[in-house]
Amino acid sequence: MRLLGNILWLILGGLFLALGWAVIGIVLCITIIGIPLGLQAFKMAQLTLTPFGKQVDYAGGFGSLLLNIIWIVVAGLWMAIGYVLAGLANCITIIGIPFGIQSFKMAKLALMPFGAVIR
Repeated sequence: MRLLGNILWLILGGLFLALGWAVIGIVLCITIIGIPLGLQAFKMAQLTLTPFGKQVDYAGGFGSLLLNIIWIVVAGLWMAIGYVLAGLANCITIIGIPFGIQSFKMAKLALMPFGAVIR
């Protein structure tokens, strides 16, 4: 089921989203200040590429909490809202519910990426 879900995800737009995140990560890594943000964009690209069968766990400390607070204020809140809205739109149909669940998983990572580990 994971393989089928990931294939459908890639065909229906996941590949373009993952490439977008990768490009954002490359652009952010051009400057020294942007490297931590670029690494989080690569983390989003990894989860966006194949979200089925993966989970997001948090193992960060105080530093991750501080960076997540800054991230939420700068961009994370709007990104998470976008993923939640996409998840709600997917959950309208029975067929879209698994894709909606994956969007909610990405919303969690988009809100607080620092200290997150994708398994």
